[in-house]
Amino acid sequence: MLQTKSRTMLTRTARRITARIAVKVGALRHHSAAAATAEAFTPPPIEHPVQSFEHTRARKPLIKDALPFSAFLTDNHSRQHTYLRISITQKCNLRCTYCMPEEGIELSPPEHLLTTDEILKIAEVFVGQGVTKIRLTGGEPTVRKDIVQLVERLGRLKEKGLKELAMTSNGIALARKLPALVKGGLTHLNLSLDTLDPFKYQMMARRKGLEAVLKCIDTALALGVQPLKINSVVIRNVNDAEILDFVAMTKDKPVEVRFIEYMPFDGNRWNKEKMLSYQEMLERIQAEYPTFEKVKDHENDTSKTYRVPGFAGRIGFITSMTNHFCGTCNRLRITSDGNLKVCLFGNAEVSLRDLLRQPDITDDKLLETIGMAVKRKHKQHAGIGNLEHMKNRPMILIGDVTRKTKLQFERRLRGSFSAFSAYIPVRLQYSPFIPALSCARAYSTGQPSPPAGEKLTHVNEAGHAHMVNVGDKQETKRIATARATITFTTSQTLALITSNSLKKGDVLATARIAGIMATKRTADLIPLCHNIPISKVSVTLIPVVDSTDQIEVECTVECRGQTGVEMEALMGCSNAALTVYDMCKAVDRGMRVDGLRVVEKRGGKSGDWREGRDGQLVHDHEV
Repeated sequence: MLQTKSRTMLTRTARRITARIAVKVGALRHHSAAAATAEAFTPPPIEHPVQSFEHTRARKPLIKDALPFSAFLTDNHSRQHTYLRISITQKCNLRCTYCMPEEGIELSPPEHLLTTDEILKIAEVFVGQGVTKIRLTGGEPTVRKDIVQLVERLGRLKEKGLKELAMTSNGIALARKLPALVKGGLTHLNLSLDTLDPFKYQMMARRKGLEAVLKCIDTALALGVQPLKINSVVIRNVNDAEILDFVAMTKDKPVEVRFIEYMPFDGNRWNKEKMLSYQEMLERIQAEYPTFEKVKDHENDTSKTYRVPGFAGRIGFITSMTNHFCGTCNRLRITSDGNLKVCLFGNAEVSLRDLLRQPDITDDKLLETIGMAVKRKHKQHAGIGNLEHMKNRPMILIGDVTRKTKLQFERRLRGSFSAFSAYIPVRLQYSPFIPALSCARAYSTGQPSPPAGEKLTHVNEAGHAHMVNVGDKQETKRIATARATITFTTSQTLALITSNSLKKGDVLATARIAGIMATKRTADLIPLCHNIPISKVSVTLIPVVDSTDQIEVECTVECRGQTGVEMEALMGCSNAALTVYDMCKAVDRGMRVDGLRVVEKRGGKSGDWREGRDGQLVHDHEV
């Protein structure tokens, strides 16, 4: 017993002495290099012979000859940082909802971003201190014009100790550039893909592009890129139903699909109810694949890796929220504007860009700043209870663990596809892929729940979209009128219309026909509308009284049936107005279509109502 305790004490003492010697030697290397030259600090490349764990004797000379790891990249918790992530752009060709705030981001001026030479300088300094892996992130790296040349120049750092040059991309514009990137030195690739459904992809990314990403996966496999990892952020009631589809992908493809717990960043409307935990994902997969088994993780892995026996690929789980991996973290991050960020979830940053642009900067001063920042790295991040309340950059501005991130909104697209792209709170219990614009806006995260007794009629108890059953309703006469206004930028446009002098022909007559045709196609265009027998349609286009630059469009639809015709009236009115726009755009590019709305409705359970003079809706008994 005494011998065992003595051995334990000697071992601990030896470890403490070794750690102290490592720090002192690192400091000596730093000061000797500073004395040798005031211009640059380029330590000799450190050779890392491949160690064999099968023969203990072969390891002894390797341990004897090994140099201590850089003190500048070792924090106070003895973590050695060998992995550097560099965000090379803030721009992106997608607008992923969990990544970019709904209101967009303000891009930094070009002069605030790192130049190519500054990126290379930072990379060279870190590789000189022992970094063996660099990953390029964004934004989306492929939108950078010199991406191929940048990869080629970074690839030359392999001569100085760099072993892996990786990239995280959304894959939209990568396939055609990938051969040149691999030739230039790219060794590892992570692709972001949250869904295999084209429509859902467009909803989550606010852009089309699923086919391009799938093509990129095939291209990467054909080029022999390994490992090829697919990152998928899982959000409850959004894409969690596709977990098993992604697992099935690994049957024939040698890829590693990594499911990522939904994480909070500024503007992504995170809440705990939307987050699907690693444990719950694991249970779902094991229910379908009982032989789903754990495999050994690599050192410093962010993911917990599993596989289905017999499948070509693997499954990983990145558990940042429920089971952090801070104890083995070896990552540092450089933002596109040159800030060193020692923790993804930390809000403390140090500007290396400003240091690089000082006229008297040396590698010594740069390393001192890096070392001080690394030493302040916490043992672990704040935890799920605090992270959601911490101030942090939006994911797009970090160059984060996963993903493609998105361009600034150059314009706010009024009433467009992006208007409903923010996810609907879980408490509303309906699918976020239904274009229910008003509900998405009125009951967004953090606002009051719908009034008691009120609910969406096109959502069933399970939260899924469905067509309302009108079979039990009584047939009654239904009438609805919709109205909109077209405003021209000059009175000349209206004069050309009323005099029938436009080259395309009779604008008003064509618009009337277009409006009538549109009412009859409503059920084909609005997914949950019933196809009802319309008995009468009236479309009128009349110049507004006392105005020389406006036309009022009105569409009235009648039927005898079991459901109302408000949508038919809106469809007819809007299509008539759009036809006017189409026929007049050659002479008036600035005209507007405004105020599309239902102004009168008759029949049905809700009674009769109309728009009053003050613009408010009033029921007939109130008139």
